[in-house]
Amino acid sequence: MSNKPVVKYLILGILFFLPVAFLLLLYPSTNNYNVLDVVKEDVLDISNLSSVANSDVVLKDHITVLGFLGSDPESKIIEASNLKELIYNKFKGFKNFQIVMMVTLDSHDRTSRLIQELNKYSEHKYWHFVAATDSDINKLFNSLRTSLQLDNTLATNSVFVIDKELNQRGRLDDRTKKEKEKETQVYPLTAYDCSKVSIIKNKLAAEDMRVLLEEYRKSGRNKIDSSNRRAKDLNPDNKTDEKE
Repeated sequence: MSNKPVVKYLILGILFFLPVAFLLLLYPSTNNYNVLDVVKEDVLDISNLSSVANSDVVLKDHITVLGFLGSDPESKIIEASNLKELIYNKFKGFKNFQIVMMVTLDSHDRTSRLIQELNKYSEHKYWHFVAATDSDINKLFNSLRTSLQLDNTLATNSVFVIDKELNQRGRLDDRTKKEKEKETQVYPLTAYDCSKVSIIKNKLAAEDMRVLLEEYRKSGRNKIDSSNRRAKDLNPDNKTDEKE
């Protein structure tokens, strides 16, 4: 009896089952993706601060990079510029993404000058400066998980990531590979120092923000959108100075 029919069916079987096996191997990798750790729940929303007059800016239902510039925002021009170049310009196309900076009520002129500096080449529509009393700024800051403290101007170089459900995101274990091999003590990353380009570029931009946005995209709770399409959603005149 010839072995040709056996070989024929064997080849057909391999050709049929090989793609199926590949898809089965691929399925877990596409569904079991890493998520950015929740390091603190129930962050206070800006809408709960009695001194905030701008009711259009809230944290709920937004992916927010939250910062504190206090009474002298101009002194944080380097930190703000790093955030602009490495975070805002990269992620402004994601719907519901925003940067929120808390400033004191008496910092209006200094805030205006910083805004003018940031807006030299394009308007930052999704970057908000929110003025509040010293007490309310402290309340918001104290609702975060951090070992940092605000300075005497109620400012810090670091920013915090808040998701749509008012959870603070970060890393519960920020050890390097070598530190894990040496079994050094676990330490978290709950804030990102904007004065250090390596942290903003390599940790926040290249990894953590992308992981968080991918988490929302895969769950169907967030859409990646071009800046022009997003601008059309918010601007009835369909005008925008931002490029895709």
